[in-house]
Amino acid sequence: MLIDNHNRKINYLRLAVTDRCNLRCNYCMPSEGIDFAKNDKLFTIEELVKLSEIVVSQGIDKIRITGGEPFVRKDLMVLLRRLAVLDGLDDISITTNATLIGPYITELKELGITNINVSLDAITKETFNKITRRDTYDTVYSNLIKLISEGFNVRINFIALDGQNTEDIIPILELMKHYNVSIRFLEEMPFNGGSKEFSTIKWDYKSIFNHIKTAFPEIEKLESPATSTSINYKIKGHKSTFGLIPSFSRTFCGSCNRLRISATGDIITCLYAKPSDNLRAILREGNSDDAVKEQILKAVGSRAKTGFEAQKKYDGVFSNSMTSIGG
Repeated sequence: MLIDNHNRKINYLRLAVTDRCNLRCNYCMPSEGIDFAKNDKLFTIEELVKLSEIVVSQGIDKIRITGGEPFVRKDLMVLLRRLAVLDGLDDISITTNATLIGPYITELKELGITNINVSLDAITKETFNKITRRDTYDTVYSNLIKLISEGFNVRINFIALDGQNTEDIIPILELMKHYNVSIRFLEEMPFNGGSKEFSTIKWDYKSIFNHIKTAFPEIEKLESPATSTSINYKIKGHKSTFGLIPSFSRTFCGSCNRLRISATGDIITCLYAKPSDNLRAILREGNSDDAVKEQILKAVGSRAKTGFEAQKKYDGVFSNSMTSIGG
């Protein structure tokens, strides 16, 4: 069992398999992109499997596969097939932009990998194209509906971007009201490779809620797991639910159970924290499993109490792109 220095149990790993993405979302990275890692700096599939076996032996029972865009990796399904039979791993989830997932939906269901988060920040093609700088809306929407229709546990992640997509907040709730899906509205964070900086936001989780309540007055607050980053609600008459994630306000730090490992091997204990030791290097030096475990324990044992505390210790935090951090 992994317990951090603030007595928080860590059982959830967000594991990035690539820093590459086929979209260029303007809140994530500059229009010209970033300096993506060379292939030899990324984990191989065998290394990802080995690392997963090690962290599961330490008490991690949930792994979310992230990127960049995970399905940019042509060998992703090889990893997922291996993880699906890993003893002790109870939950395999994926965060995706849903552009490339289509051909794999049937096999994912067969493997029991049915928890899928789809990043979708607009329901109008024009707004989608402006945000993502790509024209893939029809593919994304088609794959989203297929995932829902096939019985996947789908959560839509919608980042509220002032002046860009907030006019879609009410329509997406209306559009999805007949589906068993959760729409989660996230506060914007300035992890975009230094192309945009801000210290306050207009659309925080309270503002988003008040905006929704003007259109849907009858809202019931739902019980959420203690470690949930989302405050969850149900609108009367809607099959769907919605959640608010205070990713910039950081109200959920006290119960954080997450650990991140980037596609290049950095341990990241908080989105706002400076990466610590590199596990890829340790694996490639031929060190024992115990050496990897030791570095993970070291990182977990020195976590900041909150995202604000982590940010104070890391001057260059917002020079990172979300795609390089691991979603």
